[in-house]
Amino acid sequence: MSGNADKTKFSIRVDTALLGLADQYIADSTVQNRTELIEDALRFYLGFLTAKRAEDYLLQSISSVMTGTVHDSENRLARMDFKLAVELSKLAHVIAYTHDVDESALNKLHLKCVEEVRRINGAIDFESAYKYQKRET
Repeated sequence: MSGNADKTKFSIRVDTALLGLADQYIADSTVQNRTELIEDALRFYLGFLTAKRAEDYLLQSISSVMTGTVHDSENRLARMDFKLAVELSKLAHVIAYTHDVDESALNKLHLKCVEEVRRINGAIDFESAYKYQKRET
């Protein structure tokens, strides 16, 4: 430890029972006196506060990065969904233009597709649709 020249003397009020516990600890530990105990306790607590501040900072930083990553992913997915919807719309218009499907058949097809997508949880499989249309299933 450094000499008394680098130390400041001050007085504090401490709960009597707490001081008794400190004196017991001094008798059973490596510290020689109350000053050393208080210095060690202060270093420990200040280290704890510094670590807590660093932890809070890291948690805020990680949260900020994660939020940004999620927003970027949402934007990419939304753009991809939009592009897919445009392509699907083009395909639907070409099919509607080239095939003469009456409204009743279209309504039946819609109900069948809603049921199928529910059943397969959206995992559309062209081969299964082909086999169904060719009555191979």
